[in-house]
Amino acid sequence: MKALDGIKILDFTHVQSGPTCTQLLAWFGADVIKVERPGEGDATRKQLVDVPGADSLYFTMLNHNKRSIELNPKTPKGKEILTRLVKSCDVLVENFAPGALDRMGFGWERIQELNPRMIMASVKGFGPGKYEDCKVYENVAQCAGGSASTTGFLDGPPLVTGAQIGDSGTGLHLALGIMTALFQRERTGRGQRVLAPMQDGVLNLCRVKLRDQQRLEKGPLTEYSQHGEGIPFGESVPRAGNDSGGGQPGRILKCKGWETDPNAYTYFITQAAAWPKVCDVIGKPEWKDDPDFATPKARLTRLNFIFETIEQWTMTKTKFEVMEICNPLDIPVGPILSMKEIAEDEGLRATGTIVEVDHPTRGAYLSVGCPIKFSDLEVEVKRSPLLGEHTEEILRDVLGYTENEIHEIAGSGAIGALPKAAE
Repeated sequence: MKALDGIKILDFTHVQSGPTCTQLLAWFGADVIKVERPGEGDATRKQLVDVPGADSLYFTMLNHNKRSIELNPKTPKGKEILTRLVKSCDVLVENFAPGALDRMGFGWERIQELNPRMIMASVKGFGPGKYEDCKVYENVAQCAGGSASTTGFLDGPPLVTGAQIGDSGTGLHLALGIMTALFQRERTGRGQRVLAPMQDGVLNLCRVKLRDQQRLEKGPLTEYSQHGEGIPFGESVPRAGNDSGGGQPGRILKCKGWETDPNAYTYFITQAAAWPKVCDVIGKPEWKDDPDFATPKARLTRLNFIFETIEQWTMTKTKFEVMEICNPLDIPVGPILSMKEIAEDEGLRATGTIVEVDHPTRGAYLSVGCPIKFSDLEVEVKRSPLLGEHTEEILRDVLGYTENEIHEIAGSGAIGALPKAAE
């Protein structure tokens, strides 16, 4: 028994933001029916292909545990099938360009007529307002949501982050919204619309920078490195390099082997409570009582010198040795892990955060498993579906079409060729 057993999701999403959302729901037990264009499917099936003739990792890693149906809703039979699916499902999730569903004849008002209990969930670039009709991609969302302007170093340009906070981050927000709407429906019996704009999602993840914008109006941000360096602040929150965002000074420091290993670094935080232990570890016990170093306020103007001194120590240790020494002393540090190190991490594999999945056309591949752990829900990661793999199954088992009717539908151009089920 899974948490979402019995819940049917009509998945009209593509690329990353929507599929992130529906994959989570599938992991939690929902029956996710991915609707794809006949003969083409989700655009990411053929993007960044590394195995000729097989679906790309871009697609497979975002569409686990789903069923695929090929459907052309522009045909009369296709529209009939989609109408029946809307009546049969609990949630419709989409990340089309603004107005696409309305042009198909399945806007919110029509959805409500067909199924008053339906939850219609959407990812859009922007919420209602002057930009609501604009098309948005990952990096655009990071820029419009405040992330890029506050990322990077003070003397450099704005930077986007490697974390997909616009797409995957918004997908996570939308999944929470859907779960909330399902819970509320149990009380009211009514469906509702759920909207997760990408700009809003990025801003939610950048809330500490909005915090700092308001603090800046009252005076300089004293925990930022530029304050200690005597560089005046402007009107907006600046780029802060690798400073800690929580008020505790922190930097990325070189470790042993940094000359040849681009990831031989550690993140080191000089938390006030751990300062005496930091002094002992780096061989500066005299700093504990020195008035120039003994208090956080005294250290603010000397942070560059302090971290340069700490780095002289970290450069004599590997990033893992720094962790082994500092962690028992409650000194906050963390190794800079490469994607290769993460992929090979035995602990992440043991917990299901990194999983190996078998696929009939591309073979085994690594993917990210469910990032949320439960004490009473076992999440199984199943491979992504081949294009249209479950078309016949869905028409028969979900909508009740007979075999003769299914073959008639196939001849109408509504669903494309019926593939054999993959092993």
